[in-house]
Amino acid sequence: MFLSVPTYAWVAVAAAVTPLHIALMRWAMPTPKGKKSVSFIPLVLGPVMLLYALARSYSLSVTLYFYAAVLLMFLVMIVPVKKWVSADILEQERNPDKQVKLHTPSLIWITFSMFCMVGVVVGVWFSNT
Repeated sequence: MFLSVPTYAWVAVAAAVTPLHIALMRWAMPTPKGKKSVSFIPLVLGPVMLLYALARSYSLSVTLYFYAAVLLMFLVMIVPVKKWVSADILEQERNPDKQVKLHTPSLIWITFSMFCMVGVVVGVWFSNT
């Protein structure tokens, strides 16, 4: 079973995914403010997920699975459309009073990939519980 991978393996996966997430998300952000904000995602997500797991009595393996999956989900959503997301962010920062029209194909990709990734993550979790 997928989630029956030993806990030390999930620790290794989470330890590998975290710097990958930070590096690619910082690469995708066009401004120092954006780079700084995405760097804190794992620092916030980790403790929040651990507290939630404690409240729900989830194992460390399941918690690390969700942690790694969420970080990877952000990468799948943003990295393929980096060019357009970056342009939208830059435009918004240049003109903060103006509502920027988002790049529609990027918005479709982000929404579609998010639903697909959530479906896969939850499907894997349900198939192993």
